Amino acid sequence: MAERTKLWISEAMKRLLVKKPLEKIFVTDICREAEIERPTFYYHFRDKYDLMAWMFCQRTLHTDVLSVESAARAMNSMRSDYIFFKRAYEDSSQSPMWAYMHAYFVKQYSDIAAQKAGETPDAQTLFSIRLYCYGTVGMTREWLMKDNITPAETIVEMMFSSMPEKLKNLLFRGQGAGT
Repeated sequence: MAERTKLWISEAMKRLLVKKPLEKIFVTDICREAEIERPTFYYHFRDKYDLMAWMFCQRTLHTDVLSVESAARAMNSMRSDYIFFKRAYEDSSQSPMWAYMHAYFVKQYSDIAAQKAGETPDAQTLFSIRLYCYGTVGMTREWLMKDNITPAETIVEMMFSSMPEKLKNLLFRGQGAGT
């Protein structure tokens, strides 16, 4: 039941995002659009940014960040839900969505690195992961907002090729890069 309510609220948010940018949407607007009371919203989400982060995570839940095909599918799905991601990337509030996206991917790559190495990644590896994730989130934004030509698969392959060699060796240990 809780999952259905979250989906209901997220659908209301999507409808609002078509009409106006994130910074002009208030929890009251979301509640009105979803036909729910404010306590219901706050039972599920801390604020509209938490809702947006949840919506983003739902979209990326089954993405294998080490697979060109899976990552390209996720990027293509961003294009199919262009308004949501456009509004998310345009947001420049105190909790911008790109920061949620960055944190999400840093955690994904850090967890994979820890699993592959059998220990918590060292400071240099964590720095490389953060740097790589800043770059990929930024390049994904640029691709989504400005590039209507380059296929997602090409962008993902270029991202993997740009990964620091030490990080690539760790993350793709035991497999071919981007497979």
